[in-house]
Amino acid sequence: MKFRVSLLMLLLTVACVPLSNTTANPGTLPPDTVVTSPPEDDMSTNEPYVNPFAPKPGDEKLARGSVFINEASLVIRESYPPQISLSIGGDLPTPCHQLRAEIASPNPENEIMVKAYSVVDANAVCLQVLEPFEEHIDLGTFPSGHYSVWVNGELAGEFDS
Repeated sequence: MKFRVSLLMLLLTVACVPLSNTTANPGTLPPDTVVTSPPEDDMSTNEPYVNPFAPKPGDEKLARGSVFINEASLVIRESYPPQISLSIGGDLPTPCHQLRAEIASPNPENEIMVKAYSVVDANAVCLQVLEPFEEHIDLGTFPSGHYSVWVNGELAGEFDS
């Protein structure tokens, strides 16, 4: 009888002790655990993200101007598939100018051409001073391959997808 009581006490004690951090805190994993997930079958590649600097309705009534790019680089998020963003900084000719960026699909050489420019109301009275900007534009995801991104004819960076 004493053996059965001891066994019962041992089982109750073991049942009350968590086996790992994941059972103590559901939804959390130990810090050295890496979680990966396979690609979903319905995940399309090269799905364009919404470009907030894409040409807008009414731009045809505005004057097209230049933009001065001081730096352009790529941000590659560690995801599957990798998500690519373009970080650009520079100056607009005046505070009245608005940034626009046209992003072309990859050409046969896997070059992604980005054309950055500005638009402005030609009749607007505006302070004649450079307007600095720094923006991030999501380019999306791409099929497997090696790609290069060009902004106004200058190489911004390369990535593998």
